[in-house]
Amino acid sequence: MSAGRILVVDDDPQIRRAMKATLTARHYQVSDSRTGEEALDKLRSETYDLVLLDMNMPGTGGIETCRLMRSSSDIAIIMLTVNNTEKDKVEALDAGADDYVTKPFSTPELLARIRATLRRLPQAPDDAGLRQLTLEGVEIDLPSRQVTVRGRTSRLTAKEFDLLSYFLIRPNKTIAYRELLQAVWGPDYGDEVEYLRVFVNRLRKKIEPDPSKPRFLVTDAWAGYRFHLPH
Repeated sequence: MSAGRILVVDDDPQIRRAMKATLTARHYQVSDSRTGEEALDKLRSETYDLVLLDMNMPGTGGIETCRLMRSSSDIAIIMLTVNNTEKDKVEALDAGADDYVTKPFSTPELLARIRATLRRLPQAPDDAGLRQLTLEGVEIDLPSRQVTVRGRTSRLTAKEFDLLSYFLIRPNKTIAYRELLQAVWGPDYGDEVEYLRVFVNRLRKKIEPDPSKPRFLVTDAWAGYRFHLPH
């Protein structure tokens, strides 16, 4: 049984071959592309669960390729790069990546990141008390994972929706950064606060009437984030 379909995008043929062999041995179905343009063509004609995308490629680079993928798809994306600064991480996440892995990386690390990115929060139980919510023109349906803003569907990535769901079933409660990271990304996370800054900003742009003055997704300085649900 396949563990999922992965598209590896890297201009280095040796890296593509190594990653394809490693992932195939773990029961993933793997295709590869050497350019961003080629990867975008494949995504238009084939279905994948996740893209491993090199940040530094000639032609349409990884950041621009990620933006183009994200403009039309909610597919999971992990960015791969030799750079390890917070600026580079934020740039990748801002472009729409779900996670970020620095080269060189070990096989266990890469596999753990793939599992974390493909991981989905279980659906909230019926007794959680909240399955659908309407707030100032925003309609959120947790079971169907659908968000409608002023009558138009707002496409959220799987990780964005998981984060939103975690907030919604804990309304008006300040949730610490580490708790959010470990709940949504997994137990190996906890210090990647820049992930939350980017993802919360992405959610605000998609659901807040005025993202610069958030009414729902509130920052509690030095403590965490809170979903403000009017009584």
